[in-house]
Amino acid sequence: MTAYRSIATLLIGTAFLMLGNGIQITVIPIRAQIEGFTTTQIGAMGTIFFAGFAAGCLFGPRMVKNVGHIRCFAAFAALAAVSALVYPFRPAFLVWCLLRAFTGLCFAILFMVIESWLNEQSSNEVRGSVLSLYIIIVNLVTIAGQLMVNLSPPEGVLLFVLISMLISLSLVPLCLTDTAAPKPIPDARIRIGWLFKLSPSGVIGCFIVGLVEGAFWSMGPVYAQDQAFSVAQITFFMSAFVVGGTLSQWPLGRLSDFTDRRWIIALCCAGTVLTGLTLAFVQFDSLYLSLGLALVHGAFMIPIYPLCLAHANDYAPTERLVELSGALLLIYAGGAVMGPIAVAPLMDHLGPGQLFLFIAGLLGLLAAYALFRVTRRAVGEPSDRVDFVPVPKTTPSVYSLEEDDPEPGKESPAA
Repeated sequence: MTAYRSIATLLIGTAFLMLGNGIQITVIPIRAQIEGFTTTQIGAMGTIFFAGFAAGCLFGPRMVKNVGHIRCFAAFAALAAVSALVYPFRPAFLVWCLLRAFTGLCFAILFMVIESWLNEQSSNEVRGSVLSLYIIIVNLVTIAGQLMVNLSPPEGVLLFVLISMLISLSLVPLCLTDTAAPKPIPDARIRIGWLFKLSPSGVIGCFIVGLVEGAFWSMGPVYAQDQAFSVAQITFFMSAFVVGGTLSQWPLGRLSDFTDRRWIIALCCAGTVLTGLTLAFVQFDSLYLSLGLALVHGAFMIPIYPLCLAHANDYAPTERLVELSGALLLIYAGGAVMGPIAVAPLMDHLGPGQLFLFIAGLLGLLAAYALFRVTRRAVGEPSDRVDFVPVPKTTPSVYSLEEDDPEPGKESPAA
């Protein structure tokens, strides 16, 4: 019961944190346009956020090791909460760039602490259920946070105060927990040569998806705003992508367990290309048609990353799965750093539809590469492959929830 109570406490903290993050990812691009920032400047802020997040994944384990999980979480939650309050009072490009970088670093470390703690409190019997519940909470609360943007006009201060309050509330359950802090978090590392030899499709796929999703999450609200959507319509539009991806991940993933995953990756890429080209060139008079298309687009786009990850894991030794998954997440983050700054100038000079042309072009290339790799390397036997698991793109620590603890009296293979 103590373990279940600890897990519930951690998930409550996660919910508050993701609510604040859900508001931020939508309101900041909207407010930036209101403040007169150019599309290129908004893209640069998206790039800087993901750069800060990647830095947090790389250097966070050492920080947590030096000061402890609770102190580290309290410090960076407080700093993230204070940062949210600065945006409306200092609407200057350089200031917001520093805030976005610092916020990305803070959130990476906060997620890392929560995920490593969840792993410590989860036994082998409940580990899969905890991961599933964590994913459900991350998705649902992110949607709720995006919809909370409708509570107040984005040109005011209230939404930023609300972000700060929610991040601050995430401190309460974790700081009052009576369980011991988990073991130190292992350092994240990338060995490109080994990764590419193991799974070229996984490495290239994760990098391209990072480019695409980094561009989308940073510039999607800008696209919707340029389409003359109201604030409420922007929040529904962005939420529809998450809903679509949440609904489709499991059935597409299960289908990939029974065939070559590269066919399913190519299928998802093709679907994203078709819906992306439609979003780029067609402006619907009906909001419901736009939301329906956004839902289908998300249903094809969001599962591509976990499919690439599962494909790479099919070829990895069991004891290296967590290391591989963490490294591929960092490769995804590297793509996410480059995506916003690459597409923003195109949107600035050629129009908002360039966002979805950018997405369609890159995923068209990924579809072609996945099909090419089908002809170069046979898929393994089903008995040798791992089961598909939908995972959030938070920090490398989340993948420890997929790994069973060693049996009593035995050393872990990764030790």
